[in-house]
Amino acid sequence: MVLRVVSSKELYKGLKISRISWFLVGFLVTFWISYQQFAGSIEPPQALLVLGGAIEREVFAAEFAQQHPHLDIWVSSGTNPEYAEWLFSQAGISQTRLHLDYDAVDTVTNFTTIVDKLKSQGITSVYLVTSDDHMRRATVIGQIILGSRGISFKPLPVPSGRSPEPIEKVIRDGIRGIVWLTTGYTGANFLHQFSP
Repeated sequence: MVLRVVSSKELYKGLKISRISWFLVGFLVTFWISYQQFAGSIEPPQALLVLGGAIEREVFAAEFAQQHPHLDIWVSSGTNPEYAEWLFSQAGISQTRLHLDYDAVDTVTNFTTIVDKLKSQGITSVYLVTSDDHMRRATVIGQIILGSRGISFKPLPVPSGRSPEPIEKVIRDGIRGIVWLTTGYTGANFLHQFSP
């Protein structure tokens, strides 16, 4: 057995390269997120993307859509179709502007099931509608998934009166978004198997 002694000079050089690598990765991630936010602020949104989970999100979207008649409305796994169609028609929104999608089972799949549908319609910027306590997680997932298809977004938080979700959920779903980008797997089935 041969024991190799590493000089402090070699060790320092290795640590220096490691620090530079992590700095570059951090810089690129920060640059990408900043670019997505900048692009979202200059490109006018072409549609509303409403994340299901709370009826007040669809009520807010219907009111907002009245003021913005050029926007289509995409609702991902919201209220049942009959209620959603009734709600938007009561607000004077044409059914041709309304796109209801019920493929999602959670926040990550709200994005993964609809992102390619938005892209195929030529949509490059959306308003993102969800509850204010849910917006931080939705923003992280949106930056990853919508950003991967060149779609920017502008958050429209709906007041909920609740505290923001725990950071653990944000981190978990951010990782799930990255896993989806690299494998096409969302982890939704696995996650729901072990949920209480």
